Amino acid sequence: MIATAERSLPIIPTETITLDVGGMMCAGCVSAVTRKLKQQVGVQDAVVNLITEVATVTALPTLTPEVLTVALTQAGFPTTARSHQIGQRRTDQLAALTQRRTEQASKQRQRLAIALTLVLVSSAGHLGHAVGRPLPGLGNDGFHAVLAGLALFIPGREILRDGLKGLFKNSPNMNTLIALGSLLAFGTSLVALVYPTIGWECFFDEPVMLIGFILLGRSLEAWARREALSSFQALIALQPQTARLVRNTTIATTIASDEKTLSALNPNLNPSLNPSEAIVIPVEHLRLGEWVQVLPGEQIPVDGVLVLGSSTIDESMLTGEAIPVEKTIGDKLSAGTLNRSGLITLEITQLSSNTQLAKIIQWVEDAQTRRAPVQQLADRIAGYFTYIVLTLSVLTFLGWYCFGQSLLLDSQSAMAGMDHMAGMPGMAGMPGIDRLPPSPLLMSLKLAISLMVVACPCALGLATPTALIVGSSLGAQRGLLIRGGDVLQQVERLDTVVFDKTGTLTLGCTQIQDILPTAPNLTPDRLLQLAATLESGTQHPLAVAILTAAQNIKLDLLSMHDSQTIAGCGVQATVENQPYKLGTSAWLMAAGVTIESPVLQQAEQFGKEGKTVIFIAQDRQLLGLITVTDTLRPEANDTIQALQNQGLRVMLLTGDRFSVARSIATQVGIPHDQIIAEVLPQGKADAIAKLQQNGHCVAMVGDGINDAPALAQADVGIALKGGTDVASETAGIVLLRDRLSDVLAALTLSRMTLKTIYVNLGWAMIYNIIAIPVAAGLLLPIWKIVLTPGQAGILMAVSSITVVGNSILLRYWAR
Repeated sequence: MIATAERSLPIIPTETITLDVGGMMCAGCVSAVTRKLKQQVGVQDAVVNLITEVATVTALPTLTPEVLTVALTQAGFPTTARSHQIGQRRTDQLAALTQRRTEQASKQRQRLAIALTLVLVSSAGHLGHAVGRPLPGLGNDGFHAVLAGLALFIPGREILRDGLKGLFKNSPNMNTLIALGSLLAFGTSLVALVYPTIGWECFFDEPVMLIGFILLGRSLEAWARREALSSFQALIALQPQTARLVRNTTIATTIASDEKTLSALNPNLNPSLNPSEAIVIPVEHLRLGEWVQVLPGEQIPVDGVLVLGSSTIDESMLTGEAIPVEKTIGDKLSAGTLNRSGLITLEITQLSSNTQLAKIIQWVEDAQTRRAPVQQLADRIAGYFTYIVLTLSVLTFLGWYCFGQSLLLDSQSAMAGMDHMAGMPGMAGMPGIDRLPPSPLLMSLKLAISLMVVACPCALGLATPTALIVGSSLGAQRGLLIRGGDVLQQVERLDTVVFDKTGTLTLGCTQIQDILPTAPNLTPDRLLQLAATLESGTQHPLAVAILTAAQNIKLDLLSMHDSQTIAGCGVQATVENQPYKLGTSAWLMAAGVTIESPVLQQAEQFGKEGKTVIFIAQDRQLLGLITVTDTLRPEANDTIQALQNQGLRVMLLTGDRFSVARSIATQVGIPHDQIIAEVLPQGKADAIAKLQQNGHCVAMVGDGINDAPALAQADVGIALKGGTDVASETAGIVLLRDRLSDVLAALTLSRMTLKTIYVNLGWAMIYNIIAIPVAAGLLLPIWKIVLTPGQAGILMAVSSITVVGNSILLRYWAR
């Protein structure tokens, strides 16, 4: 009863809300934003990306984006919802976001310049003491107090404000740690300056150094982030902003099929010969069916079909194919590609928001919201990281304040040497060595401050998104679309790769080989005419071959209605008021069609020769059969062997007869016991599921509608873009160049991206595991080595820069 009740529960509809979120500095901010979103009534799930500053929220339809934007903005993260109104293009939104980031970078450079100037002035004062020639006024503690105040409240103002706001709102972040550390150092030094009798040491140089080095590190990190995003920005930049609209000449072109005749009829109607008549308008104002003119050297503004002219088109920016492609009338053109030579006119088939380029950009963005499982542990740690660090800082202060002096009693001579250096303020900046304050309170406080500053949740938060944005954008530029971090981790586990046959291992360029009527008084032409009529409503490669053959001998199609395609079986329809079926022998025989043994034997022989056999029947009488052959992809053999050399099990899965599948498998080197043939589309998904039940991690490579269930079932679905949109939408990896060898390239890029994520996460973990104990004074009792807050700030910045830099290196390794 309980199970029945659960199955009867209605499916609750949801919608996706996309938000641009500002103010995120580290993984702690990401955790705070995620937590705030999930607290809102109606939110089912939320994924936040630090590098792209985007939050994707799955919510009930009753929840409005305004509720989420207000909640995040009030929490200290300025947020805007993405508009989905007609005419508002994503490229415009991304351009606005890029402009905002550019302005932020300009302000950050100004703050950095001020901070570094203060660092130089402060260092000059200490350097004068170190060389025995104090500079007038620069060695005074009051002067350094002014420098520290300027550093905190001018270039460091944003850090203090954001950090304290996060603390008061119970969502502390990296800025909270820096703000607390710098304010504690400044406040303690100020007390020592105002009350010199207590014997405390002033260390106003620490807040100055800390703010300066933090801003320097963030500027370098911001540059590295922009580099990581550059490939993605290059994709966005491909979208033209305007188009040349010309008058539609459909009526004229039905009369004249070539430009010369059309010009003779009416030169004023030919947009390819009258560029001056074009009207330049924004691409979002274009409509389906309108005609657009493209001059040599211009980018194609929207997806369309070439209706006038011819040219060579550079598609390398979308597919990675370096050689320009010849395009003539009737060929498809994609937005963002470059018209190299001729003056051409195209008819719009997709608006700017739904072009292939727009889909690629959206796919790359969506990939950032699909988290790799390996990142989940890092996310959980980062969510509590700031609280852990604050707790450790308090424990460090209490531990050294209560027990620190006793730990140092056994090293009096070393302490004496350090006390000598304490009189030389310039030595405080020496790498790895800090002057030890005579007061246990100050020593404990400085160690606690160093620990707060050196801890870095940023590296944890940047480890996955930076590598993923570089890898996915790089792949998109080379015609390899990887749909998310979860796909990467599945690729690592793969042990079996299953290929579809038609259109995947073969080109799908089928040709008729044999037409054999079996019914009395039936000619081959009549059999072909019937087959072409039945196949006229489908786009399968076999249908294309039959229709092409009929057109070549100028056979007219017959009247047909009630056409129905049975996936994996064939097609049935009423032709000239008679019921007909075309498809596999098994399907026809199951429908009651009688096929004599000699015909089946002949079909078996054709299968051994690599020919696909199609049977045609009227009612229950077999009329004949047609054989079709397909051309093997030239790179199929090398691709299969390369996969096998990597230790992967390669299989062939097809709805065709076993004899045909065996012929193809023999040519590419797939063992005959790795063939699964004569299966329906749903049977393909079942075959993949059976492999998974046996413990295999399976990739499925396909291209057609009938492959979609198997692509969705597989651990990694790989779709050749030369196939259908349905296959592409269900796949985890899409190959835009329709080249089988790109299967290898996609798997290699996926492994390299995942390896980069592992290295990033490993570095972030190891850094914190080592740096936090060192900053807490672990090495002080034995080697007398500690970190100043300024040095801790340098290390913290370096850790983030290292992670982002390693992700950028992926761009060069992939080459």
